[in-house]
Amino acid sequence: MAERKNSAGKTIGVVMLLTMLGKVMGLYRDHLLAVHYGMGMEASAFYTASRIPRVFFDAVFASAISACFIPVFSEYLESGGKKKAFAFSRSFLTVIGILTLLLTGVGMVFSEQFVALFADGYNAETAALAASLTRIMFPTVFFTGLAFSFVGILQSLDEFNVPALISAVSNAVIIVYFWTMDGRFGVYGLAVAFLVGWLLQAVVQIPSLRKKGFTYAPHLEVRSEGMRKVFALMGPVMISTWVQPINLTINSKFGSRLFDGAGVSAIEYATNLYLVIAGVFILSVTNVIFPRLSRLAAGDREDAFRDTIRSTLHSCLFFVLPMSAGLMVVAKPLIAFVYGGGEFDAFSIEITSAALGWVSLGMAGYAMQNILSRAYFAKQSGTVPLVAGGISILVNILLCMLLTESMAVSGLAIASAVSSTVYALLLLLPMEKRGEGVLSVSFCLDLFKMFLATVVMAAAASAALNALWAEGSGKLEQLLGLGGGAFAGVVVYFIAAAVLRLEEARLCLRFIKQFTKRG
Repeated sequence: MAERKNSAGKTIGVVMLLTMLGKVMGLYRDHLLAVHYGMGMEASAFYTASRIPRVFFDAVFASAISACFIPVFSEYLESGGKKKAFAFSRSFLTVIGILTLLLTGVGMVFSEQFVALFADGYNAETAALAASLTRIMFPTVFFTGLAFSFVGILQSLDEFNVPALISAVSNAVIIVYFWTMDGRFGVYGLAVAFLVGWLLQAVVQIPSLRKKGFTYAPHLEVRSEGMRKVFALMGPVMISTWVQPINLTINSKFGSRLFDGAGVSAIEYATNLYLVIAGVFILSVTNVIFPRLSRLAAGDREDAFRDTIRSTLHSCLFFVLPMSAGLMVVAKPLIAFVYGGGEFDAFSIEITSAALGWVSLGMAGYAMQNILSRAYFAKQSGTVPLVAGGISILVNILLCMLLTESMAVSGLAIASAVSSTVYALLLLLPMEKRGEGVLSVSFCLDLFKMFLATVVMAAAASAALNALWAEGSGKLEQLLGLGGGAFAGVVVYFIAAAVLRLEEARLCLRFIKQFTKRG
C-alpha cells in the first residue's frame, strides 16, 4: 500500500511539473496578448472567437471523452485486455471525428449568429471581427477531439507525462508567433497560430500511442456494447460537464455589456490566471486518480474506491484553501506583474484584479466538484452531476442578472465562485446521504484546522506584501515583492498546519528531511 501511494505521489508530482510548465507558458502567452492588444477591440474579439469553439466542444464532446470514454475503455482493459479496448477506441475515434467535422462546418457557416449569441454587447465592428476569427478557429473542435481522445487512451494506460505536456507544445507555437510574426499578420495570424497549436497537441501524442501498441484505422461500429454505454452515459454526464464552459460563456455574455466590451477581456484574463494557479494542482490530481477510480469501480472494490476519494479530497483541500486565500491577497500586484505594461493600463489592472480576487473564493468548490464528479463518472453514473450542474448554471445566471449592474466584473466573478461552490455541495450531499461521503468528525475537524491555518497564512502574506511591494516599481522588484509575500505565507501556513497536527504537514516535513539527507 505504501509503495502504491509513493508511486501515485511521484506520478502526480511529475504530472504537476509538466502541467505547470504548460500553464506558465500559457500565462506568458496571455501576457504577450495583454501587452500587444490590452483590452481593445481585437483582444475582446479574439477571446470571444476562441471561446465559441471551445464551449461547443466542451458541451458536446468533452463529456463523451473525459467522463464516458475512460471508464468504458478501462472496463474493456480489465475484462478483455488491450485488443478489445483498442477496438472500442478506434470506433470511438471514428465517431468523434465525424461529429466534430460536422460541428466545425456548422460553426464556420453560422459564425455571425454565434457571436451575436455569445457577446450581444459588441458594436458592429467588434462583432464582425469576432465572426471572422471564429471561422478561422472553429476547426480547433476537430483537433481538440483528436487530442482529448488520445489523452484518454494514454491516461487509461497509465501514461500521464505526454498528455500533461501537450499544452506546452501549443503554447510554444503561439509564443513564437508573438515573437516573430505578430507585427506582420496581427490578430488573424494569431488565430491561425492557435489552430496550429491545437493540431500539434494531437500529433505529439502519436509516438506514445504507437509505443503502447495502438494504431488507428477507420472503424465505425456504433451499436457495439462499448459505444452503447458511451451514448447512454453522454446524456446525463453532458450537462454536468457543461458547468464551467457554460458559466464562462454566461460571464462573457454579461461582460460584453461592460466597459464597451472590455469586460470580456477582464474576465478572460482573470479566469486564465486563476486556472493556472488552481489547475496545475487540481487537474494534475484528478487526471491521475480518474483512471484509478474507473478501474476500482470496474473491479467492484468499494472500500478502496471510497478511501481514494476521501484521501484525495482531504489532501486537495489542504493545499487549495491557502491557495485561494493567497490569490485573494495578491490579486492586484499579481495582475500588475503578469499583464501590466504596453496596452494593459491601470484601469485594465483594476478591473481584472477585482475579478481575480472574487473568483478565487470558489477555488475550494472548483476542486471539490472536479474530484467528486470524477467519482460519479467512474461509476458510470451521471444523474446527480446532471441535476447539480443544471442548478449550478441557473444560480450563475441569476447572480449575473442581480450583480452585474451594481458590481460590474466583480459581480460576475462572485456569481462564478458561488456557482462552483453550489455545484460541489450538490455533488457531496447525495454521497453523504448514502453513507459514501467524506464528512466524518475527524475530516470536519481537520477542515476547521485548515481554515485556521489559512487565516494565519493570509495575514502573514498580506503583511509581507505590504512591506515589500511598491506601486510603479519595475518587474524585478514586483517579482521580489510577490515572491517574498508568497514565501512568508507558505512558511507560516506549514508551521501552523504542523502545530495543528495536520497529516499533510507531517508528510511534507518528512519529505523535506529525507530530501535534505539525500542532498
